[in-house]
Amino acid sequence: MSRVAVVSALCTGLALAGCGLNVQSPDLFLLTRTGQGQTLTLLVNDAGTIRCNGGRSRHLADRFLLQARDIAENLDSDVQNNVHFSTRLARTFTFKVKLQDGTITFPDTAAPGHHEVSDAELFTLQAAQQACGLNP
Repeated sequence: MSRVAVVSALCTGLALAGCGLNVQSPDLFLLTRTGQGQTLTLLVNDAGTIRCNGGRSRHLADRFLLQARDIAENLDSDVQNNVHFSTRLARTFTFKVKLQDGTITFPDTAAPGHHEVSDAELFTLQAAQQACGLNP
């Protein structure tokens, strides 16, 4: 048997053996919305799941998963660039988003000047209603 065939067979065997591993996708973010009414938490995982208010994992539609990935990437840039918002300006809600590189907190009034924030607010409302079945 040639060396190439042996290496190929070994790689194939390792790949197949790895299929049985319980590899978990990372969480994209944990979003907490506080303010009027009940606190809302959304834990979004890159595998396409969402946990609402600590409940069981639910399927997250592809369009929401794509939005969540964009939000995580954009807000992560804000975290790395030390973007800060005054939460004293909140009218109704304050949002806190925990990402892999840090946390960003913003009021509901920050959206008009910062599209990343407005995307996160819209995602929160739509995902809570459609994926979680909540009436936030």
